[in-house]
Amino acid sequence: MHSMSDGFEKYGFPDGKRYNSFVGYFKRRYGERLQKIVLDAGFTCPNRDGTVGRGGCTYCDNAAFHPSYSTAGKSLHQQLDEGIEFHKVRYRTTEHYLAYFQSFSNTYAPLERLRHLYEEALSHPSVVGLVIGTRPDCVDEEKLDYLSDLAHGRVLGGWSRSLAGEPSRTAPVIVVEYGIESCYDTTLQRINRGHDFATARRAVAMTAARGLDVGAHFILGLPGETRQMMLDSCALINELPLRSVKFHQLQIVKGTRMEQEYAAAPQDFERFTLDEYLDLFADMLELLRPDLSIERFVGEVPPRFVNETPWGLIRNVELLRLLDQRLEARQTWQGRLL
Repeated sequence: MHSMSDGFEKYGFPDGKRYNSFVGYFKRRYGERLQKIVLDAGFTCPNRDGTVGRGGCTYCDNAAFHPSYSTAGKSLHQQLDEGIEFHKVRYRTTEHYLAYFQSFSNTYAPLERLRHLYEEALSHPSVVGLVIGTRPDCVDEEKLDYLSDLAHGRVLGGWSRSLAGEPSRTAPVIVVEYGIESCYDTTLQRINRGHDFATARRAVAMTAARGLDVGAHFILGLPGETRQMMLDSCALINELPLRSVKFHQLQIVKGTRMEQEYAAAPQDFERFTLDEYLDLFADMLELLRPDLSIERFVGEVPPRFVNETPWGLIRNVELLRLLDQRLEARQTWQGRLL
Protein backbone atom coordinates (compact mmCIF):
# COMPACT_ATOMS: atom_id res chain seq x y z
CA MET A 1 0.00 0.00 0.00
CA HIS A 2 1.14 3.53 -0.78
CA SER A 3 0.59 6.17 1.83
CA MET A 4 -1.48 9.26 1.06
CA SER A 5 1.69 11.28 1.60
CA ASP A 6 2.89 9.99 -1.77
CA GLY A 7 0.54 12.58 -3.30
CA PHE A 8 -0.35 10.85 -6.56
CA GLU A 9 -3.56 9.17 -5.32
CA LYS A 10 -5.50 12.43 -5.59
CA TYR A 11 -5.21 12.26 -9.38
CA GLY A 12 -6.96 8.88 -9.56
CA PHE A 13 -4.56 7.50 -12.15
CA PRO A 14 -5.87 4.23 -13.68
CA ASP A 15 -4.84 0.86 -12.30
CA GLY A 16 -3.06 2.43 -9.33
CA LYS A 17 -0.28 3.73 -11.55
CA ARG A 18 1.73 6.89 -10.99
CA TYR A 19 0.88 8.19 -14.45
CA ASN A 20 -2.22 8.49 -16.60
CA SER A 21 -2.22 5.41 -18.84
CA PHE A 22 -4.14 5.54 -22.13
CA VAL A 23 -5.38 1.96 -21.77
CA GLY A 24 -6.79 2.95 -18.40
CA TYR A 25 -8.43 6.01 -19.97
CA PHE A 26 -10.36 3.84 -22.43
CA LYS A 27 -11.40 1.44 -19.67
CA ARG A 28 -12.72 4.29 -17.54
CA ARG A 29 -14.50 6.04 -20.38
CA TYR A 30 -15.98 3.07 -22.23
CA GLY A 31 -16.04 0.36 -19.58
CA GLU A 32 -13.73 -2.03 -21.43
CA ARG A 33 -10.40 -2.33 -23.19
CA LEU A 34 -10.41 -1.19 -26.82
CA GLN A 35 -7.55 -2.69 -28.84
CA LYS A 36 -6.22 -0.93 -31.93
CA ILE A 37 -5.89 -2.87 -35.19
CA VAL A 38 -3.26 -1.34 -37.47
CA LEU A 39 -4.39 -0.75 -41.08
CA ASP A 40 -2.54 0.15 -44.25
CA ALA A 41 -5.06 1.83 -46.56
CA GLY A 42 -2.56 2.61 -49.30
CA PHE A 43 -1.93 6.26 -48.47
CA THR A 44 1.27 8.12 -49.24
CA CYS A 45 2.72 11.31 -47.81
CA PRO A 46 3.23 14.88 -49.11
CA ASN A 47 6.81 14.58 -47.95
CA ARG A 48 7.36 11.73 -50.39
CA ASP A 49 5.39 12.60 -53.53
CA GLY A 50 6.96 16.03 -54.06
CA THR A 51 4.10 18.16 -52.70
CA VAL A 52 6.19 19.15 -49.68
CA GLY A 53 9.37 17.21 -50.29
CA ARG A 54 10.81 13.93 -51.52
CA GLY A 55 12.35 11.01 -49.70
CA GLY A 56 10.29 11.39 -46.55
CA CYS A 57 11.53 12.09 -43.05
CA THR A 58 15.13 11.03 -42.54
CA TYR A 59 14.26 8.41 -39.88
CA CYS A 60 11.31 6.84 -41.70
CA ASP A 61 10.77 3.32 -42.97
CA ASN A 62 7.09 2.53 -42.52
CA ALA A 63 7.67 -1.22 -42.89
CA ALA A 64 9.51 -1.19 -39.56
CA PHE A 65 6.50 0.10 -37.67
CA HIS A 66 3.51 -2.00 -38.66
CA PRO A 67 2.64 -5.70 -38.20
CA SER A 68 2.65 -8.35 -40.91
CA TYR A 69 -1.15 -8.55 -41.21
CA SER A 70 -1.26 -4.87 -42.19
CA THR A 71 -0.45 -4.62 -45.89
CA ALA A 72 -1.99 -2.37 -48.51
CA GLY A 73 -2.80 -5.25 -50.89
CA LYS A 74 -5.47 -6.62 -48.55
CA SER A 75 -8.96 -5.22 -48.07
CA LEU A 76 -9.62 -3.31 -44.86
CA HIS A 77 -11.94 -6.05 -43.59
CA GLN A 78 -9.31 -8.72 -44.25
CA GLN A 79 -6.71 -6.71 -42.33
CA LEU A 80 -9.20 -6.21 -39.51
CA ASP A 81 -10.10 -9.93 -39.35
CA GLU A 82 -6.44 -10.96 -39.33
CA GLY A 83 -5.56 -8.26 -36.81
CA ILE A 84 -8.30 -9.40 -34.45
CA GLU A 85 -7.04 -12.99 -34.64
CA PHE A 86 -3.49 -11.74 -34.04
CA HIS A 87 -4.44 -9.81 -30.90
CA LYS A 88 -6.73 -12.49 -29.47
CA VAL A 89 -3.63 -14.46 -28.53
CA ARG A 90 -2.67 -11.78 -26.00
CA TYR A 91 -6.00 -10.07 -25.27
CA ARG A 92 -8.45 -12.95 -25.13
CA THR A 93 -11.27 -11.04 -23.44
CA THR A 94 -11.21 -8.04 -25.80
CA GLU A 95 -14.50 -7.72 -27.69
CA HIS A 96 -14.28 -4.38 -29.49
CA TYR A 97 -11.59 -2.78 -31.60
CA LEU A 98 -10.46 0.52 -33.05
CA ALA A 99 -9.43 0.63 -36.70
CA TYR A 100 -6.03 2.34 -36.61
CA PHE A 101 -5.18 4.02 -39.92
CA GLN A 102 -1.46 4.20 -39.23
CA SER A 103 0.75 3.87 -42.32
CA PHE A 104 1.86 7.18 -43.85
CA SER A 105 -0.59 10.15 -43.76
CA ASN A 106 -4.16 8.95 -43.41
CA THR A 107 -5.96 12.19 -44.20
CA TYR A 108 -3.86 12.82 -47.31
CA ALA A 109 -6.58 12.23 -49.92
CA PRO A 110 -9.78 13.86 -51.16
CA LEU A 111 -12.60 13.77 -48.63
CA GLU A 112 -14.68 11.34 -50.70
CA ARG A 113 -11.93 8.73 -50.59
CA LEU A 114 -11.46 9.26 -46.85
CA ARG A 115 -15.20 8.93 -46.28
CA HIS A 116 -15.30 5.64 -48.21
CA LEU A 117 -12.34 4.13 -46.32
CA TYR A 118 -13.36 5.26 -42.83
CA GLU A 119 -16.95 4.11 -43.24
CA GLU A 120 -15.81 0.79 -44.71
CA ALA A 121 -13.75 0.16 -41.55
CA LEU A 122 -16.65 1.20 -39.32
CA SER A 123 -18.92 -1.31 -41.05
CA HIS A 124 -16.93 -4.17 -39.47
CA PRO A 125 -19.11 -5.55 -36.64
CA SER A 126 -16.26 -5.59 -34.08
CA VAL A 127 -15.03 -2.05 -34.81
CA VAL A 128 -16.30 0.74 -32.53
CA GLY A 129 -14.15 3.60 -33.75
CA LEU A 130 -11.20 4.98 -35.66
CA VAL A 131 -7.74 6.20 -34.76
CA ILE A 132 -6.41 8.26 -37.65
CA GLY A 133 -2.67 8.86 -37.81
CA THR A 134 -1.65 11.81 -39.96
CA ARG A 135 0.53 14.89 -40.33
CA PRO A 136 -0.42 18.36 -39.09
CA ASP A 137 -0.23 19.71 -42.64
CA CYS A 138 -2.69 17.12 -44.03
CA VAL A 139 -5.93 18.34 -42.45
CA ASP A 140 -8.29 21.17 -43.29
CA GLU A 141 -11.63 22.54 -42.11
CA GLU A 142 -13.68 20.29 -44.40
CA LYS A 143 -12.00 17.05 -43.32
CA LEU A 144 -12.18 17.94 -39.64
CA ASP A 145 -15.84 18.94 -39.96
CA TYR A 146 -16.57 15.49 -41.42
CA LEU A 147 -14.70 13.74 -38.59
CA SER A 148 -16.61 15.85 -36.06
CA ASP A 149 -19.91 14.92 -37.72
CA LEU A 150 -18.85 11.27 -37.60
CA ALA A 151 -17.96 11.45 -33.91
CA HIS A 152 -21.20 13.22 -32.99
CA GLY A 153 -23.55 10.84 -34.76
CA ARG A 154 -24.44 13.04 -37.72
CA VAL A 155 -23.17 10.72 -40.48
CA LEU A 156 -23.89 7.01 -39.98
CA GLY A 157 -27.62 6.57 -39.59
CA GLY A 158 -28.47 3.30 -37.85
CA TRP A 159 -24.88 2.63 -36.75
CA SER A 160 -24.73 1.27 -33.21
CA ARG A 161 -22.49 -0.75 -30.92
CA SER A 162 -22.94 -1.96 -27.36
CA LEU A 163 -19.91 -1.20 -25.20
CA ALA A 164 -19.75 -2.25 -21.56
CA GLY A 165 -19.99 1.33 -20.34
CA GLU A 166 -22.31 2.58 -23.09
CA PRO A 167 -24.88 -0.06 -24.13
CA SER A 168 -26.40 2.09 -26.88
CA ARG A 169 -23.50 3.95 -28.52
CA THR A 170 -24.76 5.42 -31.80
CA ALA A 171 -21.58 7.19 -32.95
CA PRO A 172 -18.04 5.83 -33.32
CA VAL A 173 -15.06 6.74 -31.18
CA ILE A 174 -12.84 9.06 -33.22
CA VAL A 175 -9.23 9.88 -32.30
CA VAL A 176 -6.93 11.96 -34.50
CA GLU A 177 -3.24 11.29 -33.86
CA TYR A 178 -0.70 13.77 -35.20
CA GLY A 179 2.92 12.98 -35.84
CA ILE A 180 4.56 16.10 -34.42
CA GLU A 181 7.91 14.44 -33.54
CA SER A 182 9.60 17.56 -32.13
CA CYS A 183 8.66 20.96 -30.73
CA TYR A 184 11.73 22.59 -32.29
CA ASP A 185 11.76 24.00 -35.82
CA THR A 186 15.51 23.44 -36.17
CA THR A 187 14.98 19.72 -35.53
CA LEU A 188 11.95 19.49 -37.83
CA GLN A 189 13.97 21.07 -40.62
CA ARG A 190 16.96 18.80 -40.00
CA ILE A 191 14.89 15.62 -40.19
CA ASN A 192 13.17 16.84 -43.39
CA ARG A 193 9.78 16.89 -41.71
CA GLY A 194 8.30 19.44 -44.09
CA HIS A 195 6.28 21.44 -41.55
CA ASP A 196 7.02 23.63 -38.53
CA PHE A 197 5.74 23.49 -34.96
CA ALA A 198 3.27 26.32 -35.62
CA THR A 199 1.56 24.04 -38.15
CA ALA A 200 1.21 21.39 -35.45
CA ARG A 201 -0.20 23.90 -32.96
CA ARG A 202 -2.77 25.03 -35.50
CA ALA A 203 -3.87 21.50 -36.47
CA VAL A 204 -4.23 20.36 -32.86
CA ALA A 205 -6.25 23.47 -31.95
CA MET A 206 -8.56 23.07 -34.99
CA THR A 207 -9.17 19.42 -34.12
CA ALA A 208 -9.79 19.92 -30.40
CA ALA A 209 -12.14 22.82 -31.11
CA ARG A 210 -14.47 20.34 -32.81
CA GLY A 211 -14.70 18.14 -29.74
CA LEU A 212 -12.46 15.42 -31.15
CA ASP A 213 -9.93 13.49 -29.07
CA VAL A 214 -6.44 14.51 -30.19
CA GLY A 215 -3.24 12.56 -29.70
CA ALA A 216 0.33 13.41 -30.66
CA HIS A 217 3.52 11.47 -31.29
CA PHE A 218 7.02 12.61 -30.34
CA ILE A 219 10.48 11.09 -30.82
CA LEU A 220 13.10 11.41 -28.10
CA GLY A 221 16.75 11.56 -29.18
CA LEU A 222 16.50 13.26 -32.57
CA PRO A 223 19.78 14.77 -33.83
CA GLY A 224 20.76 18.09 -32.31
CA GLU A 225 18.43 17.81 -29.32
CA THR A 226 19.94 17.68 -25.85
CA ARG A 227 18.41 16.06 -22.81
CA GLN A 228 17.49 19.52 -21.50
CA MET A 229 15.71 20.36 -24.74
CA MET A 230 13.61 17.21 -24.37
CA LEU A 231 12.67 18.21 -20.84
CA ASP A 232 11.88 21.76 -21.92
CA SER A 233 9.55 20.45 -24.62
CA CYS A 234 7.15 19.30 -21.89
CA ALA A 235 6.02 22.89 -21.31
CA LEU A 236 5.24 23.26 -25.01
CA ILE A 237 3.36 19.95 -25.07
CA ASN A 238 1.33 20.99 -22.01
CA GLU A 239 0.09 24.05 -23.91
CA LEU A 240 -1.47 21.90 -26.64
CA PRO A 241 -5.13 20.79 -26.18
CA LEU A 242 -4.18 17.11 -26.37
CA ARG A 243 -5.94 14.12 -24.84
CA SER A 244 -3.01 11.73 -25.24
CA VAL A 245 0.70 11.62 -26.06
CA LYS A 246 2.93 8.90 -27.41
CA PHE A 247 6.72 8.94 -27.07
CA HIS A 248 9.30 6.71 -28.77
CA GLN A 249 13.02 6.59 -28.29
CA LEU A 250 14.84 7.21 -31.57
CA GLN A 251 15.69 3.95 -33.29
CA ILE A 252 18.02 4.26 -36.26
CA VAL A 253 16.55 2.08 -38.98
CA LYS A 254 18.76 0.49 -41.61
CA GLY A 255 18.65 2.07 -45.04
CA THR A 256 17.36 5.46 -43.88
CA ARG A 257 19.11 8.77 -44.37
CA MET A 258 19.36 9.04 -40.60
CA GLU A 259 21.52 5.92 -40.56
CA GLN A 260 23.98 7.74 -42.82
CA GLU A 261 23.78 10.90 -40.69
CA TYR A 262 24.43 8.96 -37.50
CA ALA A 263 27.44 7.21 -39.04
CA ALA A 264 28.87 10.58 -40.11
CA ALA A 265 28.16 12.55 -36.90
CA PRO A 266 27.28 10.32 -33.92
CA GLN A 267 28.17 13.16 -31.55
CA ASP A 268 25.02 15.00 -32.68
CA PHE A 269 22.79 12.29 -31.20
CA GLU A 270 21.85 11.94 -27.53
CA ARG A 271 21.86 8.18 -27.00
CA PHE A 272 20.47 6.59 -23.84
CA THR A 273 21.10 3.37 -22.00
CA LEU A 274 17.88 1.81 -20.74
CA ASP A 275 18.61 3.09 -17.25
CA GLU A 276 19.21 6.62 -18.54
CA TYR A 277 16.04 6.53 -20.63
CA LEU A 278 13.90 5.44 -17.69
CA ASP A 279 15.25 8.38 -15.70
CA LEU A 280 14.70 10.77 -18.60
CA PHE A 281 11.11 9.71 -18.98
CA ALA A 282 10.46 9.85 -15.25
CA ASP A 283 11.81 13.41 -15.32
CA MET A 284 9.50 14.22 -18.24
CA LEU A 285 6.47 12.73 -16.52
CA GLU A 286 7.03 15.04 -13.56
CA LEU A 287 6.67 17.96 -15.97
CA LEU A 288 3.67 16.74 -18.00
CA ARG A 289 0.06 17.67 -17.19
CA PRO A 290 -1.54 14.88 -15.14
CA ASP A 291 -4.64 14.85 -17.39
CA LEU A 292 -2.56 13.86 -20.44
CA SER A 293 -2.95 10.15 -21.14
CA ILE A 294 0.39 8.48 -21.82
CA GLU A 295 -0.16 6.00 -24.61
CA ARG A 296 3.41 4.86 -25.02
CA PHE A 297 6.86 5.83 -23.79
CA VAL A 298 9.00 3.46 -25.87
CA GLY A 299 8.83 1.87 -29.32
CA GLU A 300 9.68 -1.55 -30.66
CA VAL A 301 11.24 -2.16 -34.06
CA PRO A 302 11.84 -5.73 -35.28
CA PRO A 303 15.57 -6.50 -34.88
CA ARG A 304 16.04 -7.09 -38.63
CA PHE A 305 15.44 -3.36 -39.25
CA VAL A 306 18.24 -2.06 -37.01
CA ASN A 307 21.97 -2.61 -36.78
CA GLU A 308 21.99 -2.74 -32.99
CA THR A 309 19.57 -3.38 -30.16
CA PRO A 310 21.38 -1.68 -27.26
CA TRP A 311 18.65 -2.59 -24.76
CA GLY A 312 18.48 -6.20 -25.89
CA LEU A 313 15.17 -7.73 -26.98
CA ILE A 314 13.21 -6.48 -23.98
CA ARG A 315 9.46 -6.22 -24.65
CA ASN A 316 7.12 -3.31 -23.97
CA VAL A 317 5.34 -5.04 -21.10
CA GLU A 318 8.64 -5.41 -19.25
CA LEU A 319 9.61 -1.80 -20.00
CA LEU A 320 6.30 -0.64 -18.52
CA ARG A 321 7.02 -2.68 -15.39
CA LEU A 322 10.47 -1.08 -15.11
CA LEU A 323 8.94 2.40 -15.46
CA ASP A 324 6.47 1.63 -12.66
CA GLN A 325 9.36 0.50 -10.48
CA ARG A 326 11.42 3.59 -11.26
CA LEU A 327 8.57 5.97 -10.42
CA GLU A 328 7.91 4.16 -7.15
CA ALA A 329 11.59 4.11 -6.20
CA ARG A 330 11.77 7.85 -6.80
CA GLN A 331 8.43 8.45 -5.04
CA THR A 332 7.31 10.57 -7.98
CA TRP A 333 4.40 10.77 -10.44
CA GLN A 334 3.09 12.54 -13.52
CA GLY A 335 2.72 16.26 -12.96
CA ARG A 336 4.50 16.30 -9.60
CA LEU A 337 6.62 19.35 -10.43
CA LEU A 338 3.79 21.45 -11.87
